[in-house]
Amino acid sequence: MKIGELARRTSCQVETIRYYEREGLLPEPARSAGNYRLYGPMHVERLTFIRHCRALDMTLGEIRRLLLHRDHPERDCAEVNDLVDEHIGHVETRLAQLNCLRDALIELRARCRGDAETGACGILRELAQPADEEDAGVPPAVGHIGGAHSH
Repeated sequence: MKIGELARRTSCQVETIRYYEREGLLPEPARSAGNYRLYGPMHVERLTFIRHCRALDMTLGEIRRLLLHRDHPERDCAEVNDLVDEHIGHVETRLAQLNCLRDALIELRARCRGDAETGACGILRELAQPADEEDAGVPPAVGHIGGAHSH
């Protein structure tokens, strides 16, 4: 199958498939006489595995390590367990950061009752002040929290 069909079967963008190939997560496909990439069932299976890992917010490094174990089924799975335990720790850290962020937003929301003109809005006044992350209860590493990892 060509890359478009692989993308459809796995609900993955063509650009993402090419990226995973460049990163070595997906093996190079065979090429047709017209130099089209030709993928097989193994690519579908592997890409599905990668996408599931990404849905769990795993980094490419973590996925690479899991694929290494998957490719060598004779290995002890203790490292896989350790990797998932470490990832759970990252998720717990993220949850704590999100809770702090929620608390800071609730506090900010309490500054305005919404019954005045925006010129008197407590939220807008507070947001115009220099950020003091300690007072807001938001850990310094928190900006917009998009994932469990900083790497």
